Amino acid sequence: QVQLVESGGGLVQPGGTLRLSCTASGFTFSMYAMGWFRQAPGKEREFVACISGRSGITTYVDSVKGRFTISRDNAKNTVYLQIDSLSPEDTAVYYCARASSATLRTTMEDYIDWGQGTQVTVSS
Repeated sequence: QVQLVESGGGLVQPGGTLRLSCTASGFTFSMYAMGWFRQAPGKEREFVACISGRSGITTYVDSVKGRFTISRDNAKNTVYLQIDSLSPEDTAVYYCARASSATLRTTMEDYIDWGQGTQVTVSS
């Protein structure tokens, strides 16, 4: 069965950096776009970034452009999210998800499998 397992979250001071990882199994990883979403306390889950299947084209929500970098290693079945210059507003549970196809997707409805999430807390 499909499994998506996130790791790399934690407590970080403002201005710090984190790299989240999501290791996938149960499907041909390179054939699907992968995305990251986040859900802050009391807010709806929101799209953060997506990377396409084989070509590795990326897209981001405007609010994270320049600070977040999504990447993938198809040989390791893993997608990453590098987060730089963390601020308290980045505090959230971060989820990785498998899109329904290899092309870029930005809405939750276009994702068919989800990880359990990893908590990122930014605080001094």
